[in-house]
Amino acid sequence: MRVIMFDIDTLRADHMGCYGYGRDTTPVMDSVAEQGVCFDRYYCPNAPCLPSRASLISGQYGIHNGIVGHGGTAADMRLQGASRSFTDDMSENGLFMQFRRAGFHTVSFSSFAERHSAWWFNAGFNECFNVGNRGGESAEMVTPHVLDWLERNGEGDNWMLHVHYWDPHTPYRTPADYESRFQDTPLPDDWITEEIFKEHLLHIGPHGANEINMWNDDTFKQWPKHPGRLETKEAAKHLIDLYDDGVRYTDDNIGMILDYLKEKGLYDEDLAVIITADHGEDLGEFGVYGEHGMADEPVCRIPMIIKWPGVEGGRHVNGFHDNVDLLPTVQELLGTERFGSYHYDGVSYAGTLLEGTDCSRPYEILTQCAHVCQRSARFDHYVYIRTVHGGYHLLPDEMLFDLEADPHEQHNLAQERPDLCAKGAKLILDWNDAMMKTSAYDADPMWTVMREGGPEHCRGHLQAYMERLKGTPREYGIELLTEKYKGFE
Repeated sequence: MRVIMFDIDTLRADHMGCYGYGRDTTPVMDSVAEQGVCFDRYYCPNAPCLPSRASLISGQYGIHNGIVGHGGTAADMRLQGASRSFTDDMSENGLFMQFRRAGFHTVSFSSFAERHSAWWFNAGFNECFNVGNRGGESAEMVTPHVLDWLERNGEGDNWMLHVHYWDPHTPYRTPADYESRFQDTPLPDDWITEEIFKEHLLHIGPHGANEINMWNDDTFKQWPKHPGRLETKEAAKHLIDLYDDGVRYTDDNIGMILDYLKEKGLYDEDLAVIITADHGEDLGEFGVYGEHGMADEPVCRIPMIIKWPGVEGGRHVNGFHDNVDLLPTVQELLGTERFGSYHYDGVSYAGTLLEGTDCSRPYEILTQCAHVCQRSARFDHYVYIRTVHGGYHLLPDEMLFDLEADPHEQHNLAQERPDLCAKGAKLILDWNDAMMKTSAYDADPMWTVMREGGPEHCRGHLQAYMERLKGTPREYGIELLTEKYKGFE
């Protein structure tokens, strides 16, 4: 058996054909979905990059493993303490270690561990190829190394490749000579009207239309396609087109690898293919462009496509699952054992793959503490978002959206439906109580982030940002920011 896992940064599920997107962004990945199982309501429970992969690798939510942010104490995996043996339990029980224990030669093509000082990510790999610039690389820097490895080793058996692509991640960075597939085609869902875009121009907070570079409108010569600001509705469409180009370019490179495997006779019934992502992207939602800074649907809904030997393909699974579930699923499929008394928060869905059994949960709890501090409940066709720190956006404390009627989260129903807000709040409270009862630590790391000054990506920026607002149509925001975030600067 051979396994290849494509781990794609910032791949928003609803911008893929197999999830209903009306653009030809992912023909290769769509073909894998036709041969495998596509999970339609799959989530990143801890966003964005670092917390998400910590959950993926550990099989635990951030409230247990400790990583919910991008800086401070909550950006490091919690120490095991007195029970630690020569190696720690998380490393011995992590995702990639399962393949090692099952006899696979494991190889990663990723710069993630260096980008985030997250060296635990490499646990279980025989070989690690750090191919780029701490996440600044694009696919043409990754794919040749993968093909070279396959040329030298692909004929062997029992290998597992982890291939990490960054291209849909901001800044959008397809090569200069890569022609856009989408600039001359309309958006499948052209929801940003002139009126909505005018509201976005007045947005207060990072990564709005006036500050695509988070806090300012700087541009960078190494990423010439990525704009610093958006001045028109057409410019907003252009940015979304650039995102879709990054998705398609990633798909093209996945196609090169899978085509090579097919040419060599290695793409057969014994090859497993896993396609997933760390998180998605807000592309206009909340007035935010090109960022993954909320605990909302566009950021937290991610793809999961699995083609596995002996598993019937062409199926879509509709129940709620999230990325902590992959580890116990792989463990069950491979028949590996847990090391020590390590606890997984995830639930195996091997039964779904092999027998069609419903292994889903009734709702999802989503956390974001890198750009904002939010915890959300995703249930039925609603998302309830509770904001503790808005990251210098002027967000209400409670938001509720009907995602079937309002997929871009424009109409906050919190005042109209206090009953559903109460339901969402109770789901979060009950989940938090259950998590803390089973935690070896006294603190919820979200509150550690708050005690250390708030989310990493907004700490220290408020005063300069308010200066930037002076003399502009957004000057009204200075008083509101001063009042709402008193004590954080």
